[in-house]
Amino acid sequence: MQTKLSPEFTHSPVGKEAESILRSCVHCGFCNATCPTYQILGDELDGPRGRIYLIKEMLEGGTVGRSTQQHLDRCLTCLNCETTCPSGVRYGKLVGIGRALVEQRVDRPWTEKFSRWLLKEGLTSSLFAPMVRIAVRARRLVPGALRKYIPRSSPRAAAWPTGRHERKVLLLAGCVQPALLPNINGATARVLDACGIETLIAEGAGCCGALRDHLSDHEGGLRDARRNIDAWWPSVAAGTVDAIVMNASACGLAVKHYGDALKGDTAYAEKAARISALTQDLSELLPAIALSLQGKLRIPVGRITFHAPCTLQHGQNLRGGVEAQLSALGFDVQPASREGHLCCGSAGTYSVLQPKLARELRDRKLANLTATNPRTIASANVGCIQHLQSGTELRVRHWVELLDEALREPV
Repeated sequence: MQTKLSPEFTHSPVGKEAESILRSCVHCGFCNATCPTYQILGDELDGPRGRIYLIKEMLEGGTVGRSTQQHLDRCLTCLNCETTCPSGVRYGKLVGIGRALVEQRVDRPWTEKFSRWLLKEGLTSSLFAPMVRIAVRARRLVPGALRKYIPRSSPRAAAWPTGRHERKVLLLAGCVQPALLPNINGATARVLDACGIETLIAEGAGCCGALRDHLSDHEGGLRDARRNIDAWWPSVAAGTVDAIVMNASACGLAVKHYGDALKGDTAYAEKAARISALTQDLSELLPAIALSLQGKLRIPVGRITFHAPCTLQHGQNLRGGVEAQLSALGFDVQPASREGHLCCGSAGTYSVLQPKLARELRDRKLANLTATNPRTIASANVGCIQHLQSGTELRVRHWVELLDEALREPV
């Protein structure tokens, strides 16, 4: 796809990068076949190909208005289109550029500005955990759009393991996970402890930066990345950790991209590349975990249906590993009956900002997950777990919690 950049973008790094991505587009439309919003809305401008044309028009100096902003807002950034694309178009990068440019040109209603500010600052604040505890007690007073994400009781995690091991990994605790689903981090530490691996959390590390980036605060996302690098660097530089482990696939995707995001920052480029190279999704450790835990687990009866988050299967290109390894350990694990590639509608803050579309995608996903008559639905990302749980009475868990429970049961 050829484009002629307007003068303001001709010599800008952003314009050149966007032009390079656009050059690889062949406008075949394969992406629309796997785009969740196009499947629901049937509007060309709510599919990747249409959004690419909107961004191209903007870069060429065309008119940008509220309509353009809304079509880009409705994109989940699930990256399903990147998996489908035969030309390897970096759509996620391009839509990020497009959103940032539209944000500079189109003023939002004050209600949207406030909602986005509240999500960006509230979810990453140290006050978030106490706010959740208050919200649990006053659940009926929480607005309906948010109430479904509030736990029915104050979340608690079992004890953190006290064992010391030669092998050590850093774990990113995350921003919302410790407050909403703290047992995931505890379960991760206990399972790794049983495998002879000690889990460390670096003081000062926090949100991975994806949340701000998704809300078009690119610089804020980079600040979060630099803060995490600073927190991890002493251990990385000293060589005292074997890996940086992510048990939330969205965070894993973000941290694996630190090297690319900070490649132009002379103070952080080398450190960021090293951090990204050391980062692993927890599922990448599963083969070693399964080998260590063979024969030590009491496998529960009942089917588990696994929902692979988009950030795992499309962002990190890690497909089928969780199901295969858990099945090898004796769990009855099945993927969704159909449409396993489609997004559940969580997509970071999307379920709050685009509730109607998010609910429709959630219900569609749950119909396919529950068709296998599972006892439990498992996933690998806190956002997906919370979003799916809001629409079903079945328990939705992180797969590492299932391993942890099987390990703690007497054999």
